[in-house]
Amino acid sequence: MNKQTTEAYTLLKAQQAVPLLMDSPHSSPTFPTDFNAALPMEDLRDGEDVFIDALWAHAPAHGAHLLLAEFARTYIDPNRHVGDVDLAMIEGEWPHSYMPSGKAHIGKSLIWRTLDDGRPIYNRKLSVDEVQHRIQRYALPYQTQLQNLINEHHQQFGVCYHINCHSMNAVSGKMGEGGAGIPRADVVLGDRDGSTCSAEFTHLVKDFMHQCGYEVKINDPFKGVELVRAFSNPAQGKHSLQIELNKRLYTDESGRGKGPGYEKLNQDLIGLTTLLANFAKQKAA
Repeated sequence: MNKQTTEAYTLLKAQQAVPLLMDSPHSSPTFPTDFNAALPMEDLRDGEDVFIDALWAHAPAHGAHLLLAEFARTYIDPNRHVGDVDLAMIEGEWPHSYMPSGKAHIGKSLIWRTLDDGRPIYNRKLSVDEVQHRIQRYALPYQTQLQNLINEHHQQFGVCYHINCHSMNAVSGKMGEGGAGIPRADVVLGDRDGSTCSAEFTHLVKDFMHQCGYEVKINDPFKGVELVRAFSNPAQGKHSLQIELNKRLYTDESGRGKGPGYEKLNQDLIGLTTLLANFAKQKAA
């Protein structure tokens, strides 16, 4: 395994690569020093996909490159278009690209306005320059590296299968998709209503996780956002699928430590990656 690290990401490259790629954009607990938020750092970990980097750490041993963000999601979210700016947070006029996704209404656009429970992250507005700094130094380098990896696989193998790795709270919060208090399935797969990958790929994952005993839903409530949308093109052989794992499966009551189900989920994900690696190799043959 070859390891490359920058301030924006760590890339773990498989020695014998297959056309399979995983990325975890939200698992870092690292807060850049210029965050200047109004909440304690521990509270700002609310957006962290805790242990997702560890749960997928086996990927390179099975031929899949693994890309990990090295900055906290609540600082800037690389799973958003860099023009998905919440204008209510900006001091003055925003002079750059503006591509709203609708996530601003729940406080979760490119730079989060609130935590999931509705608490405001800042007691100030952000300058255009500091938002641009976060984009240019963190979000864009991560997105560019992911795009390059997908393109390299596609050029080498003719196909690329990309898994966008996430976790979710067991029950939606005040600023959650669909409103507060909604219990979530064990696993939610997002392919943006079939537009980002083949149905065969989505259902391969669904069927395997179902056989492992998990409740699996597709596009409910999470359909996938920028990182599965931006670089996928199933007709050309570029397939991207988002996988959300319920934190209740593998964390303790604090949500910060490993729970009793961690090892089972870990072993099941190893089995899933083995299946997907073989599938990807067959598609490249």
